[in-house]
Amino acid sequence: MHSHRPQLAALLITALFAAPAPLFAQRASRALGVTPGITVLVRDSLHLIAGKRVGLITNHTGRDASGVSGIDLLARAPGVRLVALFGPEHGLRGVAQAGEHVASTVDSATGVPIFSLYGSTTVPTPEMLKGVEVLIYDIQDVGARTYTFAWTMALAADAAAKQGIPFIVCDRPVPVRGDVVQGNVLDTAFRSFVGQYPVALRYGLTAGELMRYLVRTGQVHATVTVVPMRGWRRGMWFDQTGLPWIAPSPNLRTLDAALLYTGTVLVEGTNLSEGRGTDAPFQLVGAPWLTDAGAIAAALSNLPQHTRGVRVDSVSRTIAAGQKHAGATIPMLRFTITARDSVNPVRLGAIMLALIRERHPRDFVWREAFFDKLAGGSALRRAIDSSPAAVAALLGQWERDALQFAKVTQRDRLYR
Repeated sequence: MHSHRPQLAALLITALFAAPAPLFAQRASRALGVTPGITVLVRDSLHLIAGKRVGLITNHTGRDASGVSGIDLLARAPGVRLVALFGPEHGLRGVAQAGEHVASTVDSATGVPIFSLYGSTTVPTPEMLKGVEVLIYDIQDVGARTYTFAWTMALAADAAAKQGIPFIVCDRPVPVRGDVVQGNVLDTAFRSFVGQYPVALRYGLTAGELMRYLVRTGQVHATVTVVPMRGWRRGMWFDQTGLPWIAPSPNLRTLDAALLYTGTVLVEGTNLSEGRGTDAPFQLVGAPWLTDAGAIAAALSNLPQHTRGVRVDSVSRTIAAGQKHAGATIPMLRFTITARDSVNPVRLGAIMLALIRERHPRDFVWREAFFDKLAGGSALRRAIDSSPAAVAALLGQWERDALQFAKVTQRDRLYR
């Protein structure tokens, strides 16, 4: 017989659904908005964790609709003992900057130890998991492969399984709609913490659905239960959910920035500023040498197949200390969302870089290894080095890749 231990084989993944509610309750739910998975867990599925020593992976976004943190909800839950907290990139409170080392500490309110999963390790160690009987994940994601929270989740589920610990995902919305898939699928030769598994750049799955896919395909070996949301539909934008917007990281301050991020994040792999240190990170792109920003904005505006739903113009901004081009006032491109359902941020980001590279071959500099990790391979960089036409051709292939990824993940979806 084959062993069914978690570290050797993917185990059964389940999704928890409550019994159908009466019609009046369904209407009330729609009126009140989306109920996040953490609320469903505490209200209706507490049997999953009752009498257990619980570990919780969360941050400042892990709150119910009224703003109460999941930490407090679990600390107060009858029969539940919260024994460990785990924080992802940006820390438990979400204030550390991108890439900043986060130390382990103790939560002052509960006295529970906080273990950093973005410091000396990105994976919970056996010592961190000692005494934990069930591990819960509850973080608001943005639906982009380059965002590290999903990979904290996947790596933690794998690590928990090796210790025989079941893993629970408390589901949350895809803020930029869950019915849109865009961009290439990661080439695993470029696997990193900004792209750990082969998924599309904008992958169109909730955290729970992503875990279902990774477990079903044998990429993550864990026993996972997904506690779904109530009231969420795939075509929703976050501001239609009734949940309060909480910036998931210091530089994704708005829903528009979260939408553009999937394309403008690629700028991090160059010597261009992605807008960090300004009033609109990931909505502004520039450099001291981008003196023709107005002409580039006009050129982008004349390519509607790549810039639908976005107005592009030029501005100048002074960059704050600690960021690229700190202290300098630089010309920048500004991207303003005008029709968000039409926006393809991946196309926008790629064509923008191609035009800038073509106009500034001496000024423009790659951070080659990092760019390829963000882009999920070297093909985009090589196409940009060639011409905007080569990029447009590659993007056609990427759209076919995205359609295929949407097809293979259809069975992992929990929501209509």
